[in-house]
This record gives sequence, structure tokens and C-alpha cells, in this order.
Amino acid sequence: MLIFGMLAALLCSACQPKRELRLSGKTMGTTYHIKVVAGLLTSGAEIQRQIDIRLAAINKSMSTYDSSSEISRFNAIQSTAESFSPSDDFLHVLQVAATLHRLTGGAWDGTLDPLVNLWGFGRKGAVNHIPNDSEILQALSHVGFDRIRLDPSGAIGKTDPAVTLDLASIAKGYGVDEIARLLGQKGFADFLVEIGGEVYARGLRKDGKPWLVGINRPDREAAFNDVYRAIPLTNRAMATSGDYRIFIQLADQFYSHIIDPRTGRPVANGVVSATVVAANCTVADGLATALMVMGPEKGVALVNRQESVECLIVARKSDGTLMDYPSSGFVIN
Repeated sequence: MLIFGMLAALLCSACQPKRELRLSGKTMGTTYHIKVVAGLLTSGAEIQRQIDIRLAAINKSMSTYDSSSEISRFNAIQSTAESFSPSDDFLHVLQVAATLHRLTGGAWDGTLDPLVNLWGFGRKGAVNHIPNDSEILQALSHVGFDRIRLDPSGAIGKTDPAVTLDLASIAKGYGVDEIARLLGQKGFADFLVEIGGEVYARGLRKDGKPWLVGINRPDREAAFNDVYRAIPLTNRAMATSGDYRIFIQLADQFYSHIIDPRTGRPVANGVVSATVVAANCTVADGLATALMVMGPEKGVALVNRQESVECLIVARKSDGTLMDYPSSGFVIN
């Protein structure tokens, strides 16, 4: 009788009407939006509570704006002899970071912190002058992800005591992956997670169709809902990096927040947007930043050599028009 009752309850739960549960909040200096296809009796408040707890823990690990965060404590180390025991979150992101640095030939680098601050995009606030060559060279002298030591034991350290980390270009992607993992562990099969424009989609929408994710039109004047391309997404992550949302204007010139680790200067290669579709959002997030630096030809060639990774790089031509550079398997709706 007890078994029959439990079976009836399970069947009732499985066939109950579905709704699209929408959750939103703030994290990592931006916002998140989540859609979950769930039963009518699902508690959105409890899911959101767990999401906020998880995101707070990730932010506490990787926010350079929090002086007590894990990354800030690591950055404060002034000795190459000192070892640091990272959390699982921090260590995992650093391992992905090391892979991205090798894969992109240094086009992605998590040690750009001094340059990010020098150009006015970091925690030290805006600047009112263009950095001179001497300032850039000084900052560059402490840049290079190979200066971060990842020990087999799991401890981390520095080979240059002045090197500092800024993982903002993959932290949001990691947050997306972790919330997707949390929702999967809760038994949800259909959802869309977005943090600051980085996305992971699992399963299908309530109407049985793939999730459709828009790429913002890469113009500084474009509204946030001005869609340039729409991408169908199922069981995949998507991240976009661009020069049109975060920038500074100095001496009538616009400078992107995407900095080339090789020159120490904001990219100026005509690329205005790079979108990557991959199995997870941590990789997609970092790779999108790297493609902005690499440019269309080298960027697309790199992606075409990777399994299960696609991209769309958008560049502005001299006449102001936009040109698409898709990888071989990139799908546009």
C-alpha cells in the first residue's frame, strides 16, 4: 500500500502542468536571469535562495573588489616562497585559465590586473589620461600567466611576487556553469541560465523548442534588446565579448576594455564582437575574450581546430559596415 502511494505521488508530480519559472538578481557586479521549466508546485523562492548562496560563494572567491576575497588575498602575496591553498572553485578556474592561456598562445591572460587598472577598467577607478609607453611597459613586466605556479598538490603560488590575477573574463562563465550544475542536481532538465550576458541552455523551452539566445548588435548606441543574430541553443553554453559596452573615451578616442596581453593596449583590430558556443561557459567566456585579441582569421582558424566549439567574430570595416566571420559549424537562426 505504501509503495502504491509513493508511485501515485511520483506519477502525479511527473504529469503536473509545467510553467516557466523566472528568477533574477544581482551578482559579480552585474545581473543574472534564469528561466526554469518547472512544475506548478515548485518553490521559486527556495531555488533562488540556493542560487544566491552559490553565487555569493563564487564572488567571495574571485572578486578583486573585495579585499578579503580569495583572489585579493592571493594578489597580496609578496613572496615567491609562499604557497596558497585555494578553494575548489578558485583552483578549477585557475586550471581552466592555464589551459586557455596555452590554447590561445597568450591571447587570453588572467594576469592583466595591472593593465586593467592602468587603463581605468579596474577597482582603482577611471583615469583621465592615456597611459604612456613607460607606464605600459612597467605594467607589462609583471604580466604573464606562466608566472602563476600550479603545484601538483593543488597549492598555488607565484614565480614573480608582483604578479596579480584578474579572472573577470571567465568568472561569470564559471558562475553560469555552477548554477546550471545546481539546477541539474535538483532534477531540472530544461532551463536557461544567464549572468551578465553569458549563457548556458539545457533541454528545451516550455513549448518544446530550443532556447533562442540573441547576440546584441555591436554598436555603442544599440539597446540591450537590439538583436544582431539569434542562436538556437540546447545543452550548450554561449558567451559574447565586445568593445561596445565597456569602454573609455580619452582625447576624443574610444578605448575598449579588452586589452591585448602582448602590447598592453586595448585591442584596435576592427573586431567589435566575438561569440563562442562550447560545452561549458567557463571556456566559452574566456575564449570569446581571446578571439577579440586574435582577430578574425587567427581566431576562426583556432576554433575550427577545436572539437565541439564554434564561434562568430564580427568586425567593422573601414566604411562602418559589419562583416561576419563564422566558424565552419556555427548555426544562426
